[in-house]
Amino acid sequence: MMGYYILIGAIALVSWLVSRKLKSKFKFYSKVHLSNGMSGAEIAEKMLADHGIRDVKVVSTAGMLTDHYNPKNKTVNLSEGVYNQRNASAAAVAAHECGHAVQHAQAYEWLTLRSKLVPVVSVTSGMSMWVVFGGLMLGAAAGVGFGYWVAVAGLIMMGMATLFSFITLPVEYDASNRALAWLKAKNVVTPQEYKGSEDALKWAARTYLVAAIGSLATLVYWGMQVLGGRD
Repeated sequence: MMGYYILIGAIALVSWLVSRKLKSKFKFYSKVHLSNGMSGAEIAEKMLADHGIRDVKVVSTAGMLTDHYNPKNKTVNLSEGVYNQRNASAAAVAAHECGHAVQHAQAYEWLTLRSKLVPVVSVTSGMSMWVVFGGLMLGAAAGVGFGYWVAVAGLIMMGMATLFSFITLPVEYDASNRALAWLKAKNVVTPQEYKGSEDALKWAARTYLVAAIGSLATLVYWGMQVLGGRD
């Protein structure tokens, strides 16, 4: 178990460092005010209109970095620091979330696959660790048998969460690429503002990369405990 705690600690540390860097980047670029004077909400509405999307609403949501696109009710949810603000950070986030709306409208395959996995992962991700651990305990008490297969079932659940994390990567990177391409093509931002938006989205994407690597590392660790411990 000590190895697991070290692994989790290392992942948590890297995740914290990246998250801290992301927040500092957004704070820095929030001081780069847009020359066009547009707010995050206005940028989002313009990007949706430019892509012919008329059935998606742009709404404000509480919190910081809580921005997201909800495909169920077709809403682009922008945090308070993005919805009303007129800076490079707000432009980047607003356009990125609209990138997801464009993916949805165009049936982007990775987003479609990710959406299909959401119901499964929402149920299995929270219990996978307990199932693996419970299976190992049963195996230790009664020997290889039922406990082993319980642990394997937990690994499969954990594997689904890991798969979900990696499928999320192309979804997020593609949304950022769509956002940056639109910002540049439509001259929504100046070259300096564009660099700020690009850098902010780059660090945002790294949070998903760290999460995916952490999920894979956890899966490999427990896989070695379960599969490697069978004689």
